[in-house]
Amino acid sequence: QVQLAESGGGLVQAGGSLRLSCAASGRTFSTYGMGWFRQAPGKEREFVAAIRSGGTTVYADSVKGRFTISRNNAKNTVYLQMNSLKPEDTAVYYCAARPHESKDYDYWGQGTQVTVSS
Repeated sequence: QVQLAESGGGLVQAGGSLRLSCAASGRTFSTYGMGWFRQAPGKEREFVAAIRSGGTTVYADSVKGRFTISRNNAKNTVYLQMNSLKPEDTAVYYCAARPHESKDYDYWGQGTQVTVSS
């Protein structure tokens, strides 16, 4: 079982930056694929970014060039650096873990609120 805990959300003005963190429990963090997702009010949850165990990253088109996902396996933590934030980035942000043997994200955090004011 993996437990995930997000932090770093908050209120920021448009054009500002935030860094989200997701701390994971467990001894096999380095083997997990990790992802960030978000859900805005009245909308479905959407993919934001992911980083594989080997370090390969992928981003949604809407955040490409503005957001950066990274991981520190020694700290069992994945980060999402968000720059040039826009009001449409307002959402609850969730991190998720995909075990090496799974095709799905099996573990999810509780989420952290990000609000971008115009």
